[in-house]
Amino acid sequence: MAKKIIDSSVRGSENPSTAAQFRELLMKNEKPGKNGVLSARERITSIFDEGTFTELGAYTMRRISEYDGETPDQLESVICGYGSVNGCLVYAFAQDLDRTKGSVSEAAAKKICATYKLATDNGCPIVGVFDSAGAYLPEGVRALAGYGMIMKAVSRASGIIPQIAFVPGIAQGASAVIASMFDFVVATENSKVSVNPPFVVGGGETKDSVEAGIASLTAKDDLDAIGSIRSLLAYLPSNNEEGIVEAETYDEVNRLVDISAYNADGNIKNLIASFADDAKYLELSADYAKQITTGFVTLGGAVCGVVAANHAENEGRLTSKAARKAAKFVSFCDCFGVPVITLVDSEGFAVCGEEEKNPYSSEIGKLAGAYAGAKVPLITLVAGKAYGSVFSVLGSKAIGADLVLALDSAKISCMSPKSAVALLWNDKIKGDITREDLEAEWSEKVASALEAARAGEVDDIIDAGELRQRLASAVLMLAGKAVNCPRKRHANMPL
Repeated sequence: MAKKIIDSSVRGSENPSTAAQFRELLMKNEKPGKNGVLSARERITSIFDEGTFTELGAYTMRRISEYDGETPDQLESVICGYGSVNGCLVYAFAQDLDRTKGSVSEAAAKKICATYKLATDNGCPIVGVFDSAGAYLPEGVRALAGYGMIMKAVSRASGIIPQIAFVPGIAQGASAVIASMFDFVVATENSKVSVNPPFVVGGGETKDSVEAGIASLTAKDDLDAIGSIRSLLAYLPSNNEEGIVEAETYDEVNRLVDISAYNADGNIKNLIASFADDAKYLELSADYAKQITTGFVTLGGAVCGVVAANHAENEGRLTSKAARKAAKFVSFCDCFGVPVITLVDSEGFAVCGEEEKNPYSSEIGKLAGAYAGAKVPLITLVAGKAYGSVFSVLGSKAIGADLVLALDSAKISCMSPKSAVALLWNDKIKGDITREDLEAEWSEKVASALEAARAGEVDDIIDAGELRQRLASAVLMLAGKAVNCPRKRHANMPL
C-alpha cells in the first residue's frame, strides 16, 4: 500500500507534534490517483524498482506567513527521494498538486536543491516530475528566488548526470523553463508546458511541445510515461565518468544483415533496426524534424547514440529544426561518453525560402560545432546519398569522425548528378548523348564511394551484409576513447 500524504484540507490545529502523529495523518489524508492519473507519491514510487523508494525530507515544512489564511497547509509541495531503477541508483522529485497546487515555495526549492546535491555528489541520474500551478505567491520574492536556486542546480548538474523531466500535468512559467533545461522531457497527453498561461496566449498542449521539439517522448498516461522513463534510463550512463554502458544481449554480433526493407522504401529506421541488437531502437523526438532521426541502440551490448538522415522524409534534406535536433543529441552523447553512429542518406540542405528566414545557417553551424568538438567515438556510415555540404556536416572525417564507412551503393558528391550535369556538362548533350546518360556517368564515376575512398574521406567500402559486425567492431576499437574524460566538458544546452 502506498504511503499517504497530507493535503490542503489539513487544518493548522491538526498539525502533528510527534513523528507518530505525523505518520497517522499521512495515512489518513492520502488522495489516490484516478482515471489513469496517479498521485504525486504514486508517480514517484512507480518510477523505482518495487520497494526501493526512500523519501528524503518528509517532515520539511514551508514558511508560514500572515497571508496564508486560517487553514494553512504547512507541508511543502514536493516529494523527494532515491531508489533503484533497473538496479541502478537514481534520485527523483515530484511536485504534488494536492499540496497548495504544487506551488514552488522557498522550502520546496531548498528540498529539490538538496536532492540535486546528493545526485551530483554520488554521480546518479535525476528524474523531476513537474505538476505545479506556479510560485507560492504569499512568499513573494522568496518563491522567485526558489526558482533561481532550482535553475542553478539544474545547470550545474548538466553534463555531469543525466536529467529527465516528466511532465504529467502543469509546467508553466519558470517551471516550463526548468523542465526544458533537462536533457530529456517525457510528456503525457494531459501535459501543459508553456511560459505564459494558455488562457492568455493559447498553446501549451502536448502537440505544441512535440512541434516545438520540447518533448523527447510522449505517452498516453502516467504509467505509460513511467515505462518510457525506465526504458530510457536503461540506455543512459549514471554520470559522465562511467564510460560506455553495456547491456546484456543474445544477438549474435557477427550475424549478416538484410537491408532489403531499407532499399525498398529508403526509410533509414529500417536500416537501424537491421544492425541494432534485437532490432530495438529507442527513438527520441520522433515527430519533430522527421528528416533526422535520433535515438539509442545497443550494438554488441554497447549503448550507442544514432543520428540518421532519413531519405524517406523529404529526401533527408537538412532543415534548421533537423540540425537543432541532431546538434542537441550529439551534444548529450558527447557529455556522457556515448559513441555516436551517424547514418547519411540525404539530398542536401533544404531548398526553401522559409528556411532562410529562420536562423538556418546558425543552426547548421551549431551542428557542425557539435561534431567538431565531440571527443566521443564518432562512426559514420554513408548508406545512400550524401550530396553537398551535408556530407561535411554530418560526421565526415574532415569534421572529426574517427571512422567513415560507405556501402558500395553510396553516392557522395558536391551536388546531385542532375544539378552537376546542368551546371558543368550541359554542353556535352548532343547527338546520341542524352542528359540521362551524363547523369548516370556522373553518378557512377564522380559520385561513387570509390572516388571518396581514393580521396581519403572514406576509410572503407563495405558490403551491406557485414554492416552489423563492422559497426560493432568500430565501437569496440574506439571504446578506450571515451574512458579518460574530464570531470565536465560543458553543459548540455537546451538547443
